[in-house]
Amino acid sequence: MTEYLITFNDEWVPAHTADELREKGTAARAVLEEMLAEDVLIFTNGGLDRSTAVCGVEPVDGKPVFTDGPYVETKEHLGGFVVVDLPDDEAARYWAGRLATVLDWPQEVHRFRGPGQARRNGSGEK
Repeated sequence: MTEYLITFNDEWVPAHTADELREKGTAARAVLEEMLAEDVLIFTNGGLDRSTAVCGVEPVDGKPVFTDGPYVETKEHLGGFVVVDLPDDEAARYWAGRLATVLDWPQEVHRFRGPGQARRNGSGEK
């Protein structure tokens, strides 16, 4: 199995009313429930945008320098993501396609080069 990151940038999301966003959230949660049932979901989170940034940090003379703003100039900000453990690229494309369809905005798929590190094992135990 291989770990994949399926993500979208906040700028890819067209304007929605609060009701429309609630409907999208309900539809996306249904896909996530399917991922759980298939035992492929590792972790997910969403609701990220410019307002959720805590700080920026960059190395200066070997020490971290924190900035409350402005942040790095960029046009794109992570909007949400899901990390899944899947047998192949085809499966990753399937799940990204499901999310893109129910949310009606683009998704991007990345294959991790190898296993990462986690503070918890798959059972949720520390």
